[in-house]
Amino acid sequence: MKRIFLFLIVLTAVCMISSSIVSGQKIDRQSLVRRHDVENNSFDTLSSLSVGNGQFAFTVDATGLQTFPGLYKNGVCLGTQSEWGWHSFPDTAGFRIEETFQYFDSYGKKVPYAVQWSEPPRKIEASDYFRINPHRLHLGIIGFELLKNEQSPAEPKDFQAISQKLILWEGLIKSEFEIENEKIRVETVCDGEKDRIAASIVSERIKSGKVGIKIRFPYPTGGFADDGISWDNDKKHHSEIVEKNDDSAVFVHKIDTTVYFVKVSWTGKAEIQEKEPHFFILKPSGNSAEFSFSAEFSPKNNFTETPDFSIIKSQTAAFWKKYWTTGGVVDFSETADPRAFELERRVVLSQYLERIQCAGNFPPQETGLTYNSWYGKPHLEMHWWHSVHWAYWNRTELLEKSLNYYNIIFEKAEKKAETQGYKGVRWQKMTDHSGNDSPSGVGEFLIWQQPHIIYFAELCYREKPDKTTLEKYAHLVFATADFMADYARSDSTGTKIRLGPPLIPAQESLEREKTFNPPFELAYWHWGLSVAQQWRKRMGLNPDKNWQNIIDKIPPFAQKDGLYLAAESAPDSYSNPKYISDHPMVLGAFGMLPDTANVDPVVMNSTFDYVKKDWNWSKTWGWDYPMAAMCAVRLKKPEDAIELLLMDVQKNTYLKNGHNYQDSRLRIYLPGNGGILTTVAMMCAGYSGNNHSNRGFPKEWKVSWENLNPVF
Repeated sequence: MKRIFLFLIVLTAVCMISSSIVSGQKIDRQSLVRRHDVENNSFDTLSSLSVGNGQFAFTVDATGLQTFPGLYKNGVCLGTQSEWGWHSFPDTAGFRIEETFQYFDSYGKKVPYAVQWSEPPRKIEASDYFRINPHRLHLGIIGFELLKNEQSPAEPKDFQAISQKLILWEGLIKSEFEIENEKIRVETVCDGEKDRIAASIVSERIKSGKVGIKIRFPYPTGGFADDGISWDNDKKHHSEIVEKNDDSAVFVHKIDTTVYFVKVSWTGKAEIQEKEPHFFILKPSGNSAEFSFSAEFSPKNNFTETPDFSIIKSQTAAFWKKYWTTGGVVDFSETADPRAFELERRVVLSQYLERIQCAGNFPPQETGLTYNSWYGKPHLEMHWWHSVHWAYWNRTELLEKSLNYYNIIFEKAEKKAETQGYKGVRWQKMTDHSGNDSPSGVGEFLIWQQPHIIYFAELCYREKPDKTTLEKYAHLVFATADFMADYARSDSTGTKIRLGPPLIPAQESLEREKTFNPPFELAYWHWGLSVAQQWRKRMGLNPDKNWQNIIDKIPPFAQKDGLYLAAESAPDSYSNPKYISDHPMVLGAFGMLPDTANVDPVVMNSTFDYVKKDWNWSKTWGWDYPMAAMCAVRLKKPEDAIELLLMDVQKNTYLKNGHNYQDSRLRIYLPGNGGILTTVAMMCAGYSGNNHSNRGFPKEWKVSWENLNPVF
């Protein structure tokens, strides 16, 4: 009887644990996703909707196309962007990146950094040129030209009964509206494989010639953060129709040395003509109330046959069904806490946005494929936030797509390290698809992007722990570790190392000439070099003595009054208002990263409590909230994790369309979306050494999940 009683106790415990993971049956993924479909009933400039495939995206207004790009210019812009769409203004002055170099003392060595200059004029112009060029292109506006009965163009005020829905499960945008009491229905999709959008329009107004499709090619602005659209430079670029058939036309757009093509195909009778330079109209003709078309963008005029809209729509639906039915899923519907629904909404919409914006062959820019930020250039320190979640949500193949980029830029990263007098490779910060540097007084001094490729490679190895994975990434891991070890310098005692100066840590509010030994960077150096040693062991190699020397000499994090400091060089970390803003990266050392030999949980707990209460959260960024929540999970503070993920501050705002709003400059910010996914995976599946399910949620929360991996 005693044995039976014990068995029943164990069985009850197992059932309780199981119910915290999956409530007895598989999650209804379609219902979960569909309850977060996005709806618009007006021209909400912060709620534009996008379709895409990870390498190409197309963003539309309430008409289902890009009818009013100017209206959305200062909102979530109506972008048409691809991975390959880049342009550089002509370099008529013959600038060299070496002209931007400024030399800084690093332990008796003069090290050049590409910086922005305030004088003399030649250096200013050189640094500006390399920051602005290359820049990502807006490839073209595809919108409606809708006429009223008296033939004047319809304006936003003329639209009534607007009803628009993004159907996430199908990757389909359905838009309905009325003009002069006549309904227009639009369906918009993006091909899952090609840089191609397709749309279907149904309206009686087509018969009366009041519906046209405008195709416009802009000139780039070269702006820091904007839609990349200029209509004021007609003579500086060239657009024309180079092929024309009964059901298709091919356009070429030439901007200096950049050339690309667009194939527009349609079903039914239509005419296409140039209205003015760079402005073309596709106008249906005949007696049909239905019209469909597609537009495919390519750097080459090598288009094949184009299927009709119904086939593209069907293929798109299959693309999205595969995505939603594989990989991880989290269901919050059984949780009574009203905050759970909002968190679920952010998770689902982040899954959609990351798939269309951040699943390509290159690290994305922080605003994805919607509009330009930092001239459209990716920031490699942000690659972590954009991409590690793919592995934790069992979609490692989407992470791996972008890792070959490090091979593409390897030679330039190696040259960068050599120029600065270091071994190995020093990975770029603000760069482009060729690995060029962008001069900066801040970004060039960051180092926390260096171990990322080791982190990514280790994720891939965890997915496929075999010889093939080791051989694929070992050269990247080892060259990175060589730089990391060589960058570190022994202090005057010879018993511990220093990172910096010059150094700007991930908390960018610290001074580059003074800062050394910030805690996150120390922890990441310890973790990254230790993993690199594991890779040598897996490949039958002896440990690297230089790497081990650095690992052994990494000092404990500096602290004062029972709190970890922002850096060993900053004893006033909490008394100087400047130092309690920007990224609270001290929490990242025990959030983004697993426990290291140098973390004291008691001190970190006190530090966490102080930061949560007294940090200047209005001066943070969108990924800081999931990062701090990850620290809360490791400290076993689940309620704090929820509060941080949903903290009511502007930088943690998630718009109706799921985008993480920062400010008037950065209306979307995809590192925040990626951060939510990584953090929620940790909250569900745990982390290395603590894989207890749902440990990151308050006990009263009932969260079901499938197919997630523990975080390192």
